[in-house]
Amino acid sequence: MSALSDLLGDVVSDVESVFLFSPSGSHYERFADAELDEQVVVVAPENDVDAETYVELPLEFDNIRDRIKFGVEGALEQDLVEEGDVVACSVRIFEGDPDGVVRVRVEEAMRSGIYDLFANSRADPSVIRDVFEVAIELGKKGQKGKPVGALFVVGDAGKVMNKSRPLSYNPFEKSHVHVGDPIVNVMLKEFSRLDGAFVISDSGKLVSAYRYLEPAAEGVDIPKGLGARHMAGAAITRDTNATAIVLSESDGLVRAFKGGQIILEIDPEEY
Repeated sequence: MSALSDLLGDVVSDVESVFLFSPSGSHYERFADAELDEQVVVVAPENDVDAETYVELPLEFDNIRDRIKFGVEGALEQDLVEEGDVVACSVRIFEGDPDGVVRVRVEEAMRSGIYDLFANSRADPSVIRDVFEVAIELGKKGQKGKPVGALFVVGDAGKVMNKSRPLSYNPFEKSHVHVGDPIVNVMLKEFSRLDGAFVISDSGKLVSAYRYLEPAAEGVDIPKGLGARHMAGAAITRDTNATAIVLSESDGLVRAFKGGQIILEIDPEEY
């Protein structure tokens, strides 16, 4: 009669790495002390267990699939894994100790730019995610059913304001509202039909709407076919430490820029 471990052995056979998601100290030590041939990688908000190999998880994803994809992409960014590698992911689905193992084959398509966007931007990762999700929802639903374009500049708001000018009255001038609030997100979607960029602080405060960005576009290289909104987003991130998230009205894609370069391009329907 076969043992259960024999029947489930295929889950961990031929793996190159074991990813421990937010492990306790004792759970990590079990793997560290075992002197495995496989690489052990800790994926967590902080390296509290002093792991030799660590991938930062700046956000706690409720969805296990998203958490794993994010961790694997972070490992790809650090060259800890490569396409074709098989990874066993130890995760916590319910309360208590890790209680699930997921087998993942690494694919180059997992390198989406999401990890770089969330983990390496100046603004708080939760702020980046909130703004990104507003852009994604706008891309899916549009404004009253019609496609709409939008430009969100997140972080380094002081410099961004100095390199831009108002196109109209700033509805957020005397307010203290932040992205992530459902009511504020509705306001963002409503104002997106008007010209200009939204400027958002590192902490998520809505600093301004209707801003005309004025950085020089010389030397900014963006893919052919992208228009003024994308050029402005790329240029402002070259001249500041901000991140620009742009929704294209023409093709419906969401793109992100940092340091004057495009780091992400995604179809909202596939996110």
